Amino acid sequence: MNKNTQMVYTYHNETKHAPLRYAKSLGYMDWATQPNPYRSYSESQKTILPLSFENKSLEYSQIFTQAQEAKVVAPLCLESVSQFFQFSLGLAAIKEFDGQSWALRCNASSGNLQPSEAYIIAKDIEGIADGLHHYAPLDHQLELLSKTTSNLELPHNSFLVSLSSIVWREAWKYGERSWRYTQLDCGHALKALEVSALILGWKIEVISTKDTELQSLIGFDQAHRYVPEERELSDMLLLVTLDDEIKTTDININTLQNALEESYAGKANQLSLNWHKWDILEKIEDATLSDDLENKQFKIDTYEENPYRKISSLAKNVVLGRRSAQVMNKENCTISKNEFETILGSIKSNNSPIHLVIFVHSVEEIDSGLYILIRNDAHKEELKRLLKEEFLWERVDTKAGQLYKLQNADMKVISQTISCNQEIASNGAFTLGMLAQFTAQIKEFGASRYKELYWECGAIGQQLYLETTSLHLSATGIGCFLDDILHDTIGLQTNQFQTLYHFTIGRGLVDKRLSTLKPYARD
Repeated sequence: MNKNTQMVYTYHNETKHAPLRYAKSLGYMDWATQPNPYRSYSESQKTILPLSFENKSLEYSQIFTQAQEAKVVAPLCLESVSQFFQFSLGLAAIKEFDGQSWALRCNASSGNLQPSEAYIIAKDIEGIADGLHHYAPLDHQLELLSKTTSNLELPHNSFLVSLSSIVWREAWKYGERSWRYTQLDCGHALKALEVSALILGWKIEVISTKDTELQSLIGFDQAHRYVPEERELSDMLLLVTLDDEIKTTDININTLQNALEESYAGKANQLSLNWHKWDILEKIEDATLSDDLENKQFKIDTYEENPYRKISSLAKNVVLGRRSAQVMNKENCTISKNEFETILGSIKSNNSPIHLVIFVHSVEEIDSGLYILIRNDAHKEELKRLLKEEFLWERVDTKAGQLYKLQNADMKVISQTISCNQEIASNGAFTLGMLAQFTAQIKEFGASRYKELYWECGAIGQQLYLETTSLHLSATGIGCFLDDILHDTIGLQTNQFQTLYHFTIGRGLVDKRLSTLKPYARD
């Protein structure tokens, strides 16, 4: 086992929550060092993007089912690029209470701390200068960081987007466990971008890149432009295109780099007045960087067709209406079997390393108890061998995937216990844990696969949010959970599989003390 792989296991074990020992954090909210949730670059040329609230959009169910020959494809222009970012990473609403206000975004984030940033490399888009820009969601604008010095070799009707992360934004509140949440948020952002692209009829794919080359391309190696304590690292590079024939292999990072200026414009703003250093965070960041292209196999998981999705809500209303419920209505928590199947069907897959352990509390025609949704048939026999011998493994009649009942029981107490005693986990219709194939994935693909597993869990989470919103239900991602209590509950005694993210779904209660305002109040 090399040092990077060893660091993955060290970090994962040391940042588990246990009943008498939570992962290390300050233990209090140091408001004086709260980071700014918005990155900006001084002395950069700004491009104000037009708002898209009034734009027409397909129904939410249609964006997943458009036949290729009849697909509605938006042209590549300033207005469509604006909508692409607004309905993925932009502000969805402003909340106000007692003289204070804060923004909610389309992409979910742990604690609404928003560690993810986005950059676009554009060419031949009218109204947008050729070159590298930063997307600034606060004002919904692009900040030009590098113009082109020669021909930028991008395929026609295409552009690139890079996602990056600033772990300090999460570390401020969550300490050593924050790297986990940062990677989950990257997955949320990725799925938000994919869905926004689908609304426009566009295709989006991950480009396999060396991390050092991507760092250089976006300019993060130009240290004088950044505050060292607020390290920003590239996560992935995405190809967004109108043309299904264009492939990620058509993109050459070195050629793109040579077409940009040697020294980029703009200095990144300082996010905090002071910082608390967590040595393990930089170690896990370094350990999961990789230039080994053979082992970088991450792709956007395209879920199978959902046979239950029939709700007719406009796609833009779904993405703008996504919220994290703070409290579930325990007096009205029951959902229908069809709603349950629609939600699970939205993430149906048979090639994923992520499976769902589900605690059913109140679903019509489904017994209360413990279930597992198998999302890769190749793992089923191994899971049957690793989990408790007495489990039923009784197949549930549903088209939403391979759902098996493991145990009949009232799971409310244990699901609340697992979720750091949060009542929201027991007052909904069901709660789930995302169980990832762990040891085999790390062994085959290396340490960088660790963060990719979190990306996939975050993407699943974003899809769950959107699906529940389309059904007028509520969801909440849960990052605070007692890892090994979940493992003990299902009988898992090894690292072959590990739980990485939890979710609860039900009927959220609306806090009527809060006012909701439309974002981007421009004159």
